[in-house]
Amino acid sequence: MLTPPMIMPFFPPHRILMGPGPSDIYPSVLAALSKPTVGHLDPLFVGMMDEIKTLLQYAFQTQNSVTMAVSAPGSAGMEACFVNLVEPGETVIVCRNGVFGERMRQNVERLGAIAVLVDNAWGEPVNPQQVEDALKAHPEAKFLAFVHAETSTGALSDAKTLCALAKKYDCLTIVDAVTSLGGVELRVDDWGIDAVYSGSQKCLSCVPGLSPLSFSDAAVAKLKARKTPVQSWFLDQSLVMGYWGDATGGAKRSYHHTAPVNTLYALHESLRLLANEGLEKAWQRHRDMHQLLRHGLESLGLEFVVEEAYRLPQLNTVHIPAGIDDAAVRKVLLEDYNLEIGAGLGALAGKAWRFGLMGYGARRENIAVCVHALATVLR
Repeated sequence: MLTPPMIMPFFPPHRILMGPGPSDIYPSVLAALSKPTVGHLDPLFVGMMDEIKTLLQYAFQTQNSVTMAVSAPGSAGMEACFVNLVEPGETVIVCRNGVFGERMRQNVERLGAIAVLVDNAWGEPVNPQQVEDALKAHPEAKFLAFVHAETSTGALSDAKTLCALAKKYDCLTIVDAVTSLGGVELRVDDWGIDAVYSGSQKCLSCVPGLSPLSFSDAAVAKLKARKTPVQSWFLDQSLVMGYWGDATGGAKRSYHHTAPVNTLYALHESLRLLANEGLEKAWQRHRDMHQLLRHGLESLGLEFVVEEAYRLPQLNTVHIPAGIDDAAVRKVLLEDYNLEIGAGLGALAGKAWRFGLMGYGARRENIAVCVHALATVLR
C-alpha cells in the first residue's frame, strides 16, 4: 500500500491579475462560492438558474429563450456552438485574425465540415469586404464564424456589420464573445447574432469554468432540423435545454448532469453586480480605465500592437521593446509585485505583452501598481 503523502493546505498569494484572464474576482463573488451547497434539482437552485438566465439575457441584450451557462469554460462554449449547429459537409466562412479564429477553423474541420478562411493580420480586425467577397464566392456557405474580441491580439471587430453581411447571404452567425461580454458593446438581438458564447473569467470577473451561451430561434431551428446526431452527448443543447428550461417553456426540469452548484452561485453574483452597475456604465468604465493605462504605458515608451480605432479597452497588447527579456520581466513582476501580465500568443509569442483590464480588475489602483512596477523593472 502506498504511503499517504503529507501535503499542507494550499494558500495562494493575493495576485493582481492583469493578464488576459482570469481577471480579479469580486469579493462578494468569492464569498458566494462558500455558501452551502444544495442539490442541482433543488427547487431553490432551479429558481436561481432562472435568475441566471434572466441576467444573462440582459448581459447579452437578448430575449433568446435558449440562454444558459455551459458547465465548462469558454472553449467548451465554442465547441457547443459548432458541434450543435454544423453538420458534416457544410461550409463555414471562418474569420481568422488570431489564435481563437484558428481554433474555430479546427472545430469546423473536426466536424467533417469545410472551413473557408478569411485571413487578416494579427492585430487587425476582421475586414468586412473580404468577408463579403468570401460569401459571394461560396453561396453554399451556411455559417459565418468570427471572434468579436480577439484575446490573442486585443483587436475588436465590427460584429454588427459582419452579422448584417451574414443575413444578406442567408448565413447563420457563430460569434466568440469570450472577452467582449461585459466589457464592450454587445447587442445580440439588435445585431442579429445567432449563436454566441463567452467565458465567466473575463469581464464578468467570476471564477473560471463556465461559458455563457445563447442561441437565436433560427439557431434552435437548425439544431432541431439536424440530419445527424450531435457528436457530443454532454454538449448537445437539445438535451441541456431540458435542464435549463425548454425553449417552449413550462416543461419540468430534467436531469442532464450535476451542475457546478457553487460556481453557478458565483456567476449569479457576478451577473447581479453587472446588472446593478448597468451595461453602459460598465462599458464606459472599461474605456476610462483603458485611457489611464494607455497613458501610463505610452509614458514608458511602449507602443500598442492594435490601432486605436480597433483597440479593445479590456485587453491591451503592446510590443516588447528591443533588448528586453520578456520572461524575465514577467517573472519579476509576479515574484516581487504579485502582478500577473500576459505573454504574447502565437505570432506574438515573445514579441508582446497583454494587459487585461477586465471587470473588477479595471480599477485605478491596479493601473497605478502596474505602471509603477513596470517602470521600475524596465529601468
